[in-house]
Amino acid sequence: MGKTQKRFAAVIAAAAVSMGMGVGTASAGSAEMPTGAALYNGAVMLGCQTLEQAQLPMCSNVEALNTDDPAILTVNPFTTDIVILGAGLTDDGQIQPVLEERLRAGYRLATEYPTSRIIVTGGVPKNGRTEARAMGDWLRGAGIAPHRITEEGNSNSTVQNAQFTDQIFRERGTTGAVVVTNDFHLNRAVLNFRQAVDGRIPVTGVVARG
Repeated sequence: MGKTQKRFAAVIAAAAVSMGMGVGTASAGSAEMPTGAALYNGAVMLGCQTLEQAQLPMCSNVEALNTDDPAILTVNPFTTDIVILGAGLTDDGQIQPVLEERLRAGYRLATEYPTSRIIVTGGVPKNGRTEARAMGDWLRGAGIAPHRITEEGNSNSTVQNAQFTDQIFRERGTTGAVVVTNDFHLNRAVLNFRQAVDGRIPVTGVVARG
């Protein structure tokens, strides 16, 4: 085992100890204190920052991403960005249920952390409307202030979601990212974002469920 893997293993061990000691007893969804699971995932997230690109997939084997508020967002809701990933619209440009699940999860985080910024990412226009525009419209209609929302409407895949959103991260000094998507998509999406930022900032995820 190389030095990087040993350092990563040490971080995971420390996270497991913290969970065993009952650190973080707030209920799920609390914006006041991370849960034990959130602290564990936070430690994994930081450990993943130390890995080389080829080693990043190992993170998916030890993370337990769920619907809890990520510790990174609780600690710093100012320059940690909430990133909601797009999904295919109907032929007339309307939001489908799978995307609404993501939006509802992102909306919950956005309302619990009112200083956080939100990025909606997705191109593939239908009826002249990109996924990002549809998502932005949905969030604005739900009461999220327009100045908090940035639309990235050029990407055509999860890899491009990550690459094009990283350009926004760089431009505005983002210090961490929380990726919001469905459970079947989250591990791959978080991996793509970690590959895009290449260890520059920590990245974690939140599961969207109906």
